[in-house]
Amino acid sequence: MDKQTEIELEAAAFRRLRDHLAARTDAQNIDMMNLAGFCRNCLSRWYQEAASEQGIDMNKDEAREAFYGMPYSEWKDMHQTEATPEQQAAYVISHAKSHG
Repeated sequence: MDKQTEIELEAAAFRRLRDHLAARTDAQNIDMMNLAGFCRNCLSRWYQEAASEQGIDMNKDEAREAFYGMPYSEWKDMHQTEATPEQQAAYVISHAKSHG
């Protein structure tokens, strides 16, 4: 496989993941972090980091809007629920495992 085809396939897979997560608003970011160690915000940060590596100036809000398809504050108001104490406790444990 040539490099350009590989890049196109990876980009298509990323777009499919982004679109899948956009459709699955029931999958809360805190639950994704607890189960998989990443969430939509991580993906938007990785997008921002990739832009930076290409010399593109992009701040966190711009990266989140590119990923969420709207300002993050709007998406959060529409789809994000407040994390329960149980979710928060699980996050502390999950975060400790992945960072320590």
